[in-house]
Amino acid sequence: MYLVARQGALLRFSQHRRVPRGELDRHFHSYNKSITTLVPSYAEEPAVVRKTLWSVALQEFTNLHVVLLVDDDPYPEDPDILAKLEETRGLALEIQQSLEHPLRMAQDFRVLFERQREAGASPAQILATTIAAYDAAAVWLEEMATAERIDDHVDEFFVDSVIMGLARELRLTLLALNAAAAQNDSPHSDRLEEFHLRLERIFSVRMHTFERKKYANLSQAVNKAMNLNAYISLMGQKWLVDNRGDVEVLRAVSPTQETTDMDQVLDIPDSEYLLTLDADSLLLRDYCLRLVYFLESEENSRVAVTQTPYSSFRGAPTRIERLAGATTDIQHILHQGKTLYNATFWVGANAVIRKQALVDICQTTTVGGYEIHTYIQDRTVIEDTESSIDLGTHGWTLSNYPERLSYSATPPDFGSLVVQRRRWANGGLLILPKFGRQIGERKRRNERIRLREVLLRVNYMASIAWASLGLIFLLAYPYDGRLLSPLIFVAALPYFIAMGSDLRDCGHRFSDVFRIYGFNLILLPVNMAGVLKSTEQAFTGEKIPFVRTPKVRNRTASPGLYVAIPYLIVFFSIFTLWRDFQDRNWGNVAFAALNTVLALYAIRAYIGFKNSVVDMALGLVNWLFVPPKKAKDATVSYPVATPENTDWSTLLYQGDRRLDRDLRGTDDRRKRIGVK
Repeated sequence: MYLVARQGALLRFSQHRRVPRGELDRHFHSYNKSITTLVPSYAEEPAVVRKTLWSVALQEFTNLHVVLLVDDDPYPEDPDILAKLEETRGLALEIQQSLEHPLRMAQDFRVLFERQREAGASPAQILATTIAAYDAAAVWLEEMATAERIDDHVDEFFVDSVIMGLARELRLTLLALNAAAAQNDSPHSDRLEEFHLRLERIFSVRMHTFERKKYANLSQAVNKAMNLNAYISLMGQKWLVDNRGDVEVLRAVSPTQETTDMDQVLDIPDSEYLLTLDADSLLLRDYCLRLVYFLESEENSRVAVTQTPYSSFRGAPTRIERLAGATTDIQHILHQGKTLYNATFWVGANAVIRKQALVDICQTTTVGGYEIHTYIQDRTVIEDTESSIDLGTHGWTLSNYPERLSYSATPPDFGSLVVQRRRWANGGLLILPKFGRQIGERKRRNERIRLREVLLRVNYMASIAWASLGLIFLLAYPYDGRLLSPLIFVAALPYFIAMGSDLRDCGHRFSDVFRIYGFNLILLPVNMAGVLKSTEQAFTGEKIPFVRTPKVRNRTASPGLYVAIPYLIVFFSIFTLWRDFQDRNWGNVAFAALNTVLALYAIRAYIGFKNSVVDMALGLVNWLFVPPKKAKDATVSYPVATPENTDWSTLLYQGDRRLDRDLRGTDDRRKRIGVK
């Protein structure tokens, strides 16, 4: 499947032709459609979110609306957490205000350009105005880049590729305009108008922050999918913030309804397109422009989602981050090949989506008396994969754009990598039956279904399960020459050679193919844990809780068991080496020696011997320590309320909540209701 997807990627790369800059300017000259960027954020570092928001705010698009979906507890009691939350809340306004100056400059230059054109000024004068506009915009970006603080490789990428990348592109246009002036020539005035409109598109953006957990009638499920769904369900309508005791709910405002307090009204605009972006991802300057242009081509009218599978930031300081980045860069290639065979999966880090497609797959349920709209399924923690199947069932397709236009962080240590990869290993098996139903539905529509599409999709969803089981068999079963032919190794050579070549083309080393093998050895318990969790959910129906990947500078501790098992693999490989050496089973000796060396290298390079001891000791302590249970009172007494200190509106709205107090405790509720 690797070789099939790789072959498809090579074909697509060879056929791809980048849309010329002039064609993009022509298409978006009088463009009036809009795109809403949704950036879900939960317990993120404000500095990380800030870079993401800036990369979106500088996208060249006419009607760009950026919404930071903060999913933290809106009323934290910890002052440090509150300070961090307030900083995050202020990012949208801070960026919006920072862009007012370059936007005003671009608008002033355009007004001057229009006046000169109407007054019949010479082409040289009009061209000089355009040159001055581009020079001012480039200088502003360069000054911003100079003022940025650079602490790590992500900061360096942000300054060099996002801010200065845009500045360099403007400088390139400036070079061409100056060359035209030096040759006593000039582009047509209509073309110069496109240049001015381009500057306004770059610096014009509307930015807001939205917190769904403030409103009781929106889903409170702890996952990224429902954070996105909550905002999408509100788009295209005005909502009145209705205070009902200790909670707030959103009530739809009818077109004929008059509202006196506009501060209590949320006007959420609709959009033809949605851009979803993880809070630790960065977009290059023309991401929106090129992907929306792609969607608006006639042959792509049924494409629901297009994306550029993210690549890793270069220059990572840790070995494990660099190797995780290598596997990420390889996936960019494989996803391109999947598109050739109609086997594309939505990769949730970034994507441009037709909102109408999400409306088609929307499901509505009632929770606590409120209607909850689900566009992106949250049944599993790989919500993007399941939504890909839903879209295909409704006749939509997905496509990967064959350029690297998005970049995202990779886990900096083994502990955070465990969280990420355990989440990725969950849910694939649960989605397979839904894919079977999709095939049946498409056959009823007389659609052609190619075998390679089916194989690639099944491999994507289930390969972690069978690859992990196969690796356990290879490690544990005492096979000999009767079961293992040397031809097996020969048959595997094209795979390893192709992967090594792809790694080198992505800027990594050919030898990383061996490091990836050792990397997969120590990830074996993590992958198996994800597979077992999926099996558990299949039998119990209980959702697996969403756990975000930690993005902190300090090391994240790993679960002790996930650290101990790689050592067991090493010890068992040494035992196998000794046993087969005694039996003169030289094939097994070579295989066991390879496993021993690569697993030991992976432990030292990606976990660390000292960190291993610490994590296993912490795991043992956590396993031995059991917090004492607090004895429950036989009867539960409630404070006596007086008319003077009772929050009457909450009592009228919530009714009798004593059962809720019994289950959750009374302290927080007493504070919020106001009972002394």
